[in-house]
Amino acid sequence: MKNIVIAAGYATRLGELTRNYPKPLLKIGDSTILGRMLDDIDRIESIDEHIIITNHKFAHSFGEWKREQHYTKPITIVDDGTETNDTRLGAVCDLLLAMDRLSIDDDILVVAADNLLFFSFQEFVDFAKEKGTSCIMCHEQPSTEKLQRTGVVVLDDDSRVLNMEEKPQEPKSRWAVPPFYIYMRHDLELIRHAVEHGCGKDAPGNLAHYMVDNTVMHAWQMSAGRFDIGSLDTYYEACEKYGVSK
Repeated sequence: MKNIVIAAGYATRLGELTRNYPKPLLKIGDSTILGRMLDDIDRIESIDEHIIITNHKFAHSFGEWKREQHYTKPITIVDDGTETNDTRLGAVCDLLLAMDRLSIDDDILVVAADNLLFFSFQEFVDFAKEKGTSCIMCHEQPSTEKLQRTGVVVLDDDSRVLNMEEKPQEPKSRWAVPPFYIYMRHDLELIRHAVEHGCGKDAPGNLAHYMVDNTVMHAWQMSAGRFDIGSLDTYYEACEKYGVSK
């Protein structure tokens, strides 16, 4: 299984902090946002490579970061060639680029690079192996306002995804979808042709929505919470939690 980290965004909401530096490499305590995620994923036996997809503007920073790492699994940096937020490819196209450039033919764990999790991805991988299908994560979200800004799924009693909507005005459930996915090798051909068949390019949830409509998907219910570092406030909150003041 390949671990594919989507890290080609420009994090414009963090202002000066990320004007010339990638958000995933911002310090959190004695590590970085990305480092804390990889510390967990690197321990998963079935993962054999970390693939970091970034843009041309920040590729050098990721290259410098890579030279300082000592993970047990190799790290590959993929530069998508873009240099501005206006010319970004979008998460789905970045994934397709990496799959094509590296000739990926394996199960893949796809993760956003700007989250801190309070659980291990091992649980998610074990769930996907048990189900034998591509999988998404979900968590209960009591706020209708927040559900209207994310993907929302309807599940059956076996956790199979029956329906997924992006940013629904009238959510059909309280199950929100964070940006973490496992796509099985047998579904990769679907992914390769997703955009040409109408899948949106920007958010990774667009691909999950497309896949729910075209293959069997199950949803693992997160066993604990996470920090979604999408603003200065959430970044500073994470820093304070891990012992570093702003």
